[in-house]
Amino acid sequence: GSLISARIETVRLFTLIAILVVLIACINFINLSTARSEKRAREVGVRKIMGAYNGSLIAQFLVESTLLVMLAFSIALLLVGLSLPLFNQVMETSLHLELFQFQFWLYAVVIILLTGLLAGSYPAFILSLHQPAKALKGAFSRIKGAVDPRKLLVVVQFTAAITLSISAVVVQGQIKYAQDRRPGYDPENIAYEFLQGKIPLHFEAIKNELIASGAVTSVTRTFSPIVRIWNNATGLTWQGSNDADKTTNFLLFGADADMSTTFATRILQGRDLDIYLHPGDTAAVLLNEAAVKAMRMDNPIGEMLRDSDGMNWQVVGVVQDFIMESPYNKISPMIIQGWRDRYGVINYRFNTENSYADNVKKAEMVFKTNNPEYPFECISAQSNYLRKFRLEVQTGTLASWFAGLTILISCLGLFGLATYLAESRTKEVGVRKVLGATTFQITSMLSLGFVKLVVISIVIGTPAAWYIADNWLQSYDYRTPLNLWIFLLMGLIAILIALITVSTQAIKAAMMKPVKSLRNE
Repeated sequence: GSLISARIETVRLFTLIAILVVLIACINFINLSTARSEKRAREVGVRKIMGAYNGSLIAQFLVESTLLVMLAFSIALLLVGLSLPLFNQVMETSLHLELFQFQFWLYAVVIILLTGLLAGSYPAFILSLHQPAKALKGAFSRIKGAVDPRKLLVVVQFTAAITLSISAVVVQGQIKYAQDRRPGYDPENIAYEFLQGKIPLHFEAIKNELIASGAVTSVTRTFSPIVRIWNNATGLTWQGSNDADKTTNFLLFGADADMSTTFATRILQGRDLDIYLHPGDTAAVLLNEAAVKAMRMDNPIGEMLRDSDGMNWQVVGVVQDFIMESPYNKISPMIIQGWRDRYGVINYRFNTENSYADNVKKAEMVFKTNNPEYPFECISAQSNYLRKFRLEVQTGTLASWFAGLTILISCLGLFGLATYLAESRTKEVGVRKVLGATTFQITSMLSLGFVKLVVISIVIGTPAAWYIADNWLQSYDYRTPLNLWIFLLMGLIAILIALITVSTQAIKAAMMKPVKSLRNE
């Protein structure tokens, strides 16, 4: 249930981010078309004098932007088709394009028209409603409000890009942090089979043959696989326990013998369970460290526990905490019981002196001989342990993709705007050069304005990213601390990216010969 709700949350989150990316693209289009439209102001003026109506001009601009969006949609469709196999592989899904569904095309048309309207409306209405005389003079370019909308839009874009980038880095950091956590046992060479068919009947023979074949060094039967918990218990009492202790939830695990050697877990006090060597162990338990803590026991060996059925269990050992649930959460108190039966799994540790393939082949022969009706499964504990990170890894991958895309789109917008600004200030640059300004001075002058905008974005984006990342991390008990260096580094990278993007155009403008830029005066 929690995995499904986490997945729904992730889908919602990435739908929001996708809408944000489309909005950023629209912002870019508005930015660039208003920049270009100042050049088109004269064209509009001429057409108005020739008798063009406002309506027809508005329609022309909107049709232009909608056609562009249609072209973009076609390219996007092609890219989605090409990238879906990779996406399905990474996200472990089986999504496909519903190209023959009416609903798909209905949504597509709505999205195209909405995006076209959104992107084309600003230039269409601003330009077409301008008076021809002003438009012909080029006065349009000098009309400015208290806040330049284009600068505001650049800030919005870079704020989104910085927020997403920091979030992506935090997600990756959290995954790495949990993957570096020691599981408390060695999953690498452990495989298991479920006790089905004739395995329970021939268990002794299978165990002896596996060890005799040299493929396996140790075998243990357990209640569930070491990577999963199938049961838990409340209502336990012990010497010194109180009523509140009855509500404490203990994970239930069971093992017959050789658990510590098979799983490479550490027995910290007492001994391991062994129902063959100590027949009384069918009423004995091991506690993990978390259980000893929950029971407030100083010396647990020999203590008696009573379960809710009234049965008594003697503590014979304490095992070091090992992760059976989520590697992101605290380790729960656990009781490992010895039973005569009730086992669901046979676990075996492969002999590392042989090759893995060789071990598997030998183990398969043993199981095929003793349990011919069922296929040999050889389920790897390692791969199942790594599956516990699946959701976070997928979230991290998606976050990185989106962050990359947002940065790319923001840079394209910045590049276009810088090109326009460099073009619109060529005369000013020419005059400054004639008056003795150096290329470096002019480049700095043209770039500085953009760097200021990115710094504003960092100031807004950093607290937003901190809030989002901190909120996301709160759902994990075992979580990476939020490091200040991540925020500083991402801010620096954003400034660098903006500088590289802008300076290419600024240098080009600064290197231009003054003769060229001043010739048409």
